[in-house]
Amino acid sequence: MPDPIRFSRRTVLHSLALAAPATFLAAPTAHAAAPLWHPNPATDGLKAFEGIEADRGGHHPERKYVVVEGGDHYRFNIWKDDRDTTGGGDRQRTESKGMVQNGTAIKMRNGEKWTLSYEMYIPASLHGTSKFTHIFQTKTPKTNGGPWVVLDLMRSGGKEVIAARAYANSGSPNIAATDLAPLRNKWITIEWTFTPGPSGAAGCVIRNGTGSGAPIAAQGNRTGVKIPDEGDYVRPKWGIYRSVQSASSDILDTYIMFRNYSAGRA
Repeated sequence: MPDPIRFSRRTVLHSLALAAPATFLAAPTAHAAAPLWHPNPATDGLKAFEGIEADRGGHHPERKYVVVEGGDHYRFNIWKDDRDTTGGGDRQRTESKGMVQNGTAIKMRNGEKWTLSYEMYIPASLHGTSKFTHIFQTKTPKTNGGPWVVLDLMRSGGKEVIAARAYANSGSPNIAATDLAPLRNKWITIEWTFTPGPSGAAGCVIRNGTGSGAPIAAQGNRTGVKIPDEGDYVRPKWGIYRSVQSASSDILDTYIMFRNYSAGRA
């Protein structure tokens, strides 16, 4: 695996335009006033999540897939020979699921307005792909519904893009998207707003740097977004979930890192 950094599904359906046709609204607010979820990696560890999904077939028990590193961030590792138990061997997964604060799962439900933010580090070894590579997704646990809204790393020829997408909507349109290259090998900030529902809303700001004052690389909001709780709740997932049917040059041993998670009701 690449050396640690020491500081604290599916074919792409349409073109990688930097923003699909949409009516864009104002940028979402970065943080809730009083976060319901704000885990400390050093003290909460993996108990900050409802669970970890990695090597579910038990093929590589010696590997460390999700770890706390440096006391202040989570590192999600994946190897090119990993295979998930779903998809008939065509995909791989290292993900965390859900948000847990003081032993209680934090749940997003229809009609509620939520903000969710975090900082993220994408190394050069984590590529955009011609098939799906989700580094964030939202799903409904009870029905396994979704993914609803995702953050994807995508490729068309030599161009790589990071895109927030209304994945369950017809055509999986972009909410916000930009070139991936300038955002690699540094900590960047992702800010989401969600109003779950069969015709809900989602917004995303991608910042080239850390904090709410960092330059905006892409932003947008979209209404009519399919993100239903289906009688349960909407649960976020982080990590790397990707098809191995992309070019082998894009499926490398790699990792992604996250820190400063925050979520709350708007």
